[in-house]
Amino acid sequence: MTFKMTIDGQSVAGQSALRVVNPATAKVFAQAPDCTRAELDSAVDAARRAFPKWAARPLEDRRNLMIAFADAIAARADELANLLTREQGKPLNDARSEVAALVGVIKTHARIDLPVHVAEDGPDRRVETRHLPLGVVGAISPWNYPLLLAAFKIAPALLTGNTMVLKPSPFTPLATLLVGEISVGILPDGVFNVVSGGDDLGPWITEHPGIDKISFTGSTQTGRRVMASASSTLKRLTLELGGNDAAIVLPDVDVETTAEKLFWSAFMNNGQVCIATKRLYVHDAIYDRMAEALSAYAANTPMGDGATPGVRLGPINNRPQHDRIAGLIRESHAEGHRFLTPCGPHEGDGFFSPVVLIDNPPDTSRLVREEQFGPILPLLRYHDIDEVVARANDVDVGLAGSVWAADDEVAIGVARRLDTGTVFINHGQYLSPFAAFGGRKQSGIGVENGVDGQREYVSPQTFVMAKR
Repeated sequence: MTFKMTIDGQSVAGQSALRVVNPATAKVFAQAPDCTRAELDSAVDAARRAFPKWAARPLEDRRNLMIAFADAIAARADELANLLTREQGKPLNDARSEVAALVGVIKTHARIDLPVHVAEDGPDRRVETRHLPLGVVGAISPWNYPLLLAAFKIAPALLTGNTMVLKPSPFTPLATLLVGEISVGILPDGVFNVVSGGDDLGPWITEHPGIDKISFTGSTQTGRRVMASASSTLKRLTLELGGNDAAIVLPDVDVETTAEKLFWSAFMNNGQVCIATKRLYVHDAIYDRMAEALSAYAANTPMGDGATPGVRLGPINNRPQHDRIAGLIRESHAEGHRFLTPCGPHEGDGFFSPVVLIDNPPDTSRLVREEQFGPILPLLRYHDIDEVVARANDVDVGLAGSVWAADDEVAIGVARRLDTGTVFINHGQYLSPFAAFGGRKQSGIGVENGVDGQREYVSPQTFVMAKR
């Protein structure tokens, strides 16, 4: 299978190719273009030429075209979902949900307005602030949710009048390239360009003088490099970076029902989620029962090729991440941590790793201090609220966290003390396209979604008008 880039409304095969691996088999099943610097220049030039007319179109026109784009994506949902499962590894039902979310995010942003703000309206003058698009957006999306996280960039950027050059991860480029092909004939040429490539392409985009803003989702370490690269031209930035999300479980919860919810808060998409629970703090009074319930649930959750009916957990997406998880498991063994679940090697091909629960490792261990981004989770005992809040906040990132309790008021009180951009209360992973999502500390800069997310793609322009 071969795929093409979309540049200026045209399909571009590229001069060279990347091999795309199915993580369930560890075998190459398709090729994607490996964008050259000249091809990137063409995409940026196309976006710059398209920008003035796109920005000048009435908002209602842009809104209608975005809805038509979403409808065209929905019409090919099965094709996109099957492709996503093959390149990313997630179960087919989860892939279908991601495609539906892509459509939903685009349509939701089409309903959000950035209102004109009237600061003064007196006898002498009227002062109002409206919003202008920034220009060309360079968007870089990751491999864990390639379509959904691209949607968080595509929808607000295009709706507010910007044009875009989108780069998916080299591990999962295919479904995104297909979305680019679907846009042709719906969006004007040059408005939405999709390019794929290897390790060089990201830095070319972040430093490109023809790009006005970078929107990046990925690790904190890479985010620092993006920020440095973009600084030479003072590009605007939105950086949605890593987290090390803590879940705090109070002693009044129902253990059995909460265990299932906690399991999926940690292991949805095999733990490859920025807002997944990565440190699970359980009160002493229920720790042993919760550990037992989680271990039993893990033992009965089928893992395998995402294309196989009934599978709930797929493989790790790529070999480097699989090797990183294997390294964390080896390190935990070497440090003498107690394993609550079996962790033997997977038989056969593919980047599979079993769900691993570790019993109360030290807070100083790498498993606790760093984001795992995979199916391995430390369970940590605590004794009182002040202690656990301090431990939960004692990291240099602050993307999300959660509190689980039977008493809602107590849960809200604890939630208010967490130093994170999002707090879930008796709830697992959920991002609303209507609500701002962003991190504190080193979990990023700026926000995505909602009115605040749209403001990331515009700059204010204030009119001061004398009255006569």
